[in-house]
Amino acid sequence: MNASTGPATGPTTQTGAHAVVADATDPARRPDVLFRVRGEAGRAPNPWWMIGAFLVVSGAVIALMSFIPGGA
Repeated sequence: MNASTGPATGPTTQTGAHAVVADATDPARRPDVLFRVRGEAGRAPNPWWMIGAFLVVSGAVIALMSFIPGGA
């Protein structure tokens, strides 16, 4: 067998993976996924959202702990 008629091997071998990736749907855009939405490439949320969320959750935990009897 010469190289042109033999089985294709090596890094240039074409597999079905390229076709699968090309036809794949974005799981972040499925209708059953509510909050996971993929934005544009290179876009990140503002860090102040994370800081604000931390402060709100911390405040809620402290407020709820005040209802626990036996505290100081």
